[in-house]
Amino acid sequence: MTDRHWQGWYKTKRWQRLRRQQLATEPLCTKCQSEGRVVAATVADHIKPHRGDEALFWDAGNLQSLCTHHHNSWKQSLERRGYSLDIGSDGWPVDPAHPANR
Repeated sequence: MTDRHWQGWYKTKRWQRLRRQQLATEPLCTKCQSEGRVVAATVADHIKPHRGDEALFWDAGNLQSLCTHHHNSWKQSLERRGYSLDIGSDGWPVDPAHPANR
């Protein structure tokens, strides 16, 4: 069984404060903005998955603001695969880690 002790960190006042701070600083979804859309962010997302690393979890520089849609679809998919499926204007995957770019 995986140790998920870190899930309790999301319930702390410290996390709520950090989350509010992130969303106040960056109120729009960064992924929507990259797609040319303006959508309010609702999730303070860890850019690099912390996987229980406490220093990475609390690092404000490791946060980005996302809407619920992008957090629950695009970001989760990215973390499972290990690369983004985003396609550039040339029709080619933009992520260097994508198998087509290896």
